Amino acid sequence: MFKHPGVLVSRAQLDFVRANLGNEPWKSAWNDLQGSPYASLSYTAKPRANVECGPSSNPDNGCSDERKDSMAAYTHALRWYLTKDSRYAQKAIQIMDAWSAVITKHTGSNAPLQTGWAGANFSRAAELIKHTYTGWTQAGRFAGKLRTVYLPPLIAGRPNNNGNWELIMTDAAIGIAVHLDDRASFDRAVTTWRGRLPAYIYLETDGSLPKAPPGSTYNTKAEIIDYWHGQTKFVDGLTQETCRDFWHTGWGLAAISHVAETAHHQGVDLYATAKHRLRRAMDLHARLQLGGTVPSWLCGGKVTRDLGEHFEVGFNALHNRLGYDDIPYAKRWVEKSRPAGVSHFLGWETLTHAQNPRYAGMGGSATPDFDADGVGDLFSAAKGTLTIWNGKGGNQFGPATAIGPGWSPYF
Repeated sequence: MFKHPGVLVSRAQLDFVRANLGNEPWKSAWNDLQGSPYASLSYTAKPRANVECGPSSNPDNGCSDERKDSMAAYTHALRWYLTKDSRYAQKAIQIMDAWSAVITKHTGSNAPLQTGWAGANFSRAAELIKHTYTGWTQAGRFAGKLRTVYLPPLIAGRPNNNGNWELIMTDAAIGIAVHLDDRASFDRAVTTWRGRLPAYIYLETDGSLPKAPPGSTYNTKAEIIDYWHGQTKFVDGLTQETCRDFWHTGWGLAAISHVAETAHHQGVDLYATAKHRLRRAMDLHARLQLGGTVPSWLCGGKVTRDLGEHFEVGFNALHNRLGYDDIPYAKRWVEKSRPAGVSHFLGWETLTHAQNPRYAGMGGSATPDFDADGVGDLFSAAKGTLTIWNGKGGNQFGPATAIGPGWSPYF
C-alpha cells in the first residue's frame, strides 16, 4: 500500500510548513510563492494535443507552456493546502483538466526530458489535490493520461543521454507510480535509480573508472571518459556532468534527492544508498561554486559555475534528518540561495523542505499526540535530539520543545 499524499512532500511535512509560515526561512519562501504568476487565480492554461520539443526546446510547440502549466498546477495545489482556500484547489484542477482533455503525445528530440519535467510537477499536483481535496470529478481522466501519455517513455529510460535526463525522468516516473498505486512501475523506477546513481556520482570505491549506465552502449575506457566530458581523473563526488556545467549537474543531484524523498515517504530508504555520494557531490560543487580553486586536473582547470537552487531536498535529508555535519559548503550554498523558487521540475523547495524534520505520521497514518490532549503533535529526532511541537488545533502548533539527546538510534 502506498501512503498518500506521498509524492515528494507528505501531509506531515506540509502541516509543519503551515505551522511555520510566519517564521524564516518559510516566511520569505511563502511570500515568493504567493506573489508568483504561477499562484495567480487568473492563470490560464494553454494545453495542446502534441507537445513538440526539439533540442533545447527548439522548436517550442507547447514545451514552455506545458512546463509552466504543470508548475502552476503544483503551485496552486500547495497554496490550497497551506491556506485551505478552495479557490486554489479548483484552479489546480482547472489546469490539470485542461491538459487531460487534449494531451496525446510528446514528440521531438527533447520529448523524454520534457515528459519528465512536466510529469514530475503534474504528479505532485495531482497527488496533493486527489488526497487532500474533495470534488475533482476528472481525477480519473488525468490519472489515465499520466499512465498512457507520460509514464511509458519515462519508464523506458534514456541510458545514453547525459545523466540528468534519466534521473529527471525517473523522478517523474516514481511520482506517477505512487499516484497511480502502481507498484511495478515504482519498483522499476527504483531499479533505474539504483543503476544510474553510481553512473552519475563517482566514489573511489567504484574503481579507477566510473560505472557505465545500465543499458548504455558505453563499454570502453575511452567511451566512458568521453561520456564524462573528457575528465580522466576521478575523485569522490565528481559527477558525469561536472565538466559540462554545474546547472545540469545540480539538476541531476536534485532528481536523485527527489526520488529518494518520494521513496522515503513510501518506507523505502534510498538515502542509505545515496548518502555518501550525495554528500561528496553536493559539498564539492558548492565549494567550487562559492569560489574555491579549480585544480588543473579538473575539467582542464575551468568549470562553469552556474549552480542553482538545487540542493534543498537533499541537504535537508542529509543534514537535518540524518544529522551529517560534514557538508559545510553545501550548507553555505543552500542558505545563501534561499528562498528557492521555480525552475522546470523544481518548485518552492525551501518552503516545502527547509529544516523539515522526520515524522511518524504520513499520509493517512496516525498522528502522534504526546500531551494526550486529543490534538496531533509533530516531532523530530534530527541529529539525535527529540524535539516536539504540540498541536493547538486548526493546524497550528506551539513552539519547539527540546526533550533531550540520545535519540540517534530512532531515526
